[in-house]
Amino acid sequence: MGKTHLKMTVNGKDVELMAEPRQLLIHVLREELNLTGAHVGCESSHCGACTVDMNGMSVKSCTVFAAQAQHAEITTIEGLGSPDGLHALQEMFKEHHGLQCGYCTPGMITRAHRLLQENSNPSEEEVRFGISGNLCRCTGYQNIVKAILAAAAKMNEMKESA
Repeated sequence: MGKTHLKMTVNGKDVELMAEPRQLLIHVLREELNLTGAHVGCESSHCGACTVDMNGMSVKSCTVFAAQAQHAEITTIEGLGSPDGLHALQEMFKEHHGLQCGYCTPGMITRAHRLLQENSNPSEEEVRFGISGNLCRCTGYQNIVKAILAAAAKMNEMKESA
């Protein structure tokens, strides 16, 4: 099978590349675009370590073909903040100890970002349900939930003061 010319916007930048149509999006991001924040975990959509935002939805990039991302807008963890200017979610995960080994963290934060765009003031129960497709084997989730709730409060505060 020949390669397909793909165009997409990744983290706000227009990208063009050649990829096998059935190549998985996670591999295009990691191997072709050198965006290694999203991790390859279970490769069956159960763990959520590969979660990215695509066209306004959280997707598990280990189950999306590269061809399905044609003309898509994709945001990875790298598009949410930088070492000089962390996103509120990144800050709160750090402040509230919402990570341990860090393997699930990029997918968890990317999913939480979409969750907070869908519901800017979620309850603890809504956060737990909203991240239920992302597994963490280390933390017990309590500090992850605290971090997301704190980020929601901070983001709402920033909106009000703007």
